[in-house]
Amino acid sequence: MTENRPIHEELPVLPQSYWRDTCSLPAFPKLEEPSVQADVAIVGGGITGITAAYLLASEGYRTVLLDAGRLFNGTTGHTTAKITAQHDLIYHDLIGTFGLEKAKLYYQANTEAAQFIKRHVEKHRIMCEYREQDAYIYTEQEESVRRIADEMTAYHKLGIPGEWVDDCPLPLPIKGAIVMKGQAQFHPLQYVKALTEQFLQAGGIVYENTMAQTVEEGAAPTVVTKDGCRVTAKHVISCTHFPFFDGKGYYFTRLHAERSYVLGIPIGDEAYLEGMYLSADHPKRSVRTATSRDGGPLLLVGGESHKTGQGICTMKHYEALQAFAERLVQVPHISYRWSAQDLDTLDKVPYIGPVSSGIGNVLVATGFRKWGMTNSAAAGLLLRDIVKGKDSPYRELYTPSRFQVTPDVKNFVVHNADVAKHLVSGKLESVQRTPEDLAAGEGAVVTLNGSRAGAFRDEDGTLHIVDTTCTHMGCELEWNSGERSWDCPCHGSRFSIIGKVLEGPAKKPLTRLDKEA
Repeated sequence: MTENRPIHEELPVLPQSYWRDTCSLPAFPKLEEPSVQADVAIVGGGITGITAAYLLASEGYRTVLLDAGRLFNGTTGHTTAKITAQHDLIYHDLIGTFGLEKAKLYYQANTEAAQFIKRHVEKHRIMCEYREQDAYIYTEQEESVRRIADEMTAYHKLGIPGEWVDDCPLPLPIKGAIVMKGQAQFHPLQYVKALTEQFLQAGGIVYENTMAQTVEEGAAPTVVTKDGCRVTAKHVISCTHFPFFDGKGYYFTRLHAERSYVLGIPIGDEAYLEGMYLSADHPKRSVRTATSRDGGPLLLVGGESHKTGQGICTMKHYEALQAFAERLVQVPHISYRWSAQDLDTLDKVPYIGPVSSGIGNVLVATGFRKWGMTNSAAAGLLLRDIVKGKDSPYRELYTPSRFQVTPDVKNFVVHNADVAKHLVSGKLESVQRTPEDLAAGEGAVVTLNGSRAGAFRDEDGTLHIVDTTCTHMGCELEWNSGERSWDCPCHGSRFSIIGKVLEGPAKKPLTRLDKEA
């Protein structure tokens, strides 16, 4: 990099996930039939929906899977794909919130989920770059040493095999770390592609480009699509990241969305790093390796989490990751950059089970807090058991109807106060720029006919202008320059430059103003 060259010029112009670039994906038809009958209807074609669908079809249930776009196009295709029960510094907190027994159940559920993935890969000989690795949480700061020590104490209390180490293979001035051995990593899309093929072999049916709008409740709940098609089943399962059907569970008040970022950097064999790493410090740093297209090592560096729609210019997050990567290896060029959206619950444990206490045949799985690989398998296994009417030791832990007095009440108040702040502040914002001010490839909040709007000028000079009022609850959207999207700072909905819904909970597109201009 030349001395005066802006760091971001070395970044790819557009985001591209390494996983999606290195896996050919199947295509499936859109649902056209006006009425379909099934035992189970699953909405959401990521790793959670596919896992649940495969498990249920293998048990003989007629299972139909619907996705609003293409399979694997959400968080599954944009993860760092660590298969581990080491979910950051969580066990100390879980003991304080839930007690020893439920904290132990969380570890047990995720360990069993990791073992399920391993057995499935070995049994079916899935070529998905599955590789066992040790997982580390490390710190470079003295003030984080106590937090890691507290987590090590929690490991001992729960019987989790882990070790304290004074150093780890990262070329950084480590103050201490804990390691959980025998964890793993893989290529998530190669894995779920194989799982999808097995689902089809078991009689499963997939429909893509089929947006589910709502569920008509009853003894046989019915999924109603945007185009009016109906899928009636004995059970409906929402695996759509943010639940597409709320069922008076008020998930938008109990979940918040965060974006995080990843760089894919080709490195020489001499710089190859064994292990998977996560910093205890903030901003977070995640490190692992994969295999690049030419067969050499590809360093994946992630982190820079922030609430959706509330971060700095998103390119700055990529630049920060690049600067961190240069502390680890030489960075001749960057092949990939991408981001992911994850949902956090109030108490750090996912919501898996009946969507609300009064609706037992509509199920949900959400809130995996960046640890979707094992949580997805744990969800699939639990959802299968619920549909079968089988007891599970994990049902009470994950039930969406739980509400812990502490810290749920505090987090509920803080989260919704933050929503209220952004709801008001967006309405009061003073906007000076106009659409005519934008250069090619630039987007921004602008003033159009005296009102707030969002504009993007593409490379051929065409303006795309939308109403920036989120169609979910009316918050004002912010421009995401890194992903070229309009993001909601209240509940995490995201929209394309022409107003198409990219992430829920919003269901309706933005009003396009360029057609009126």
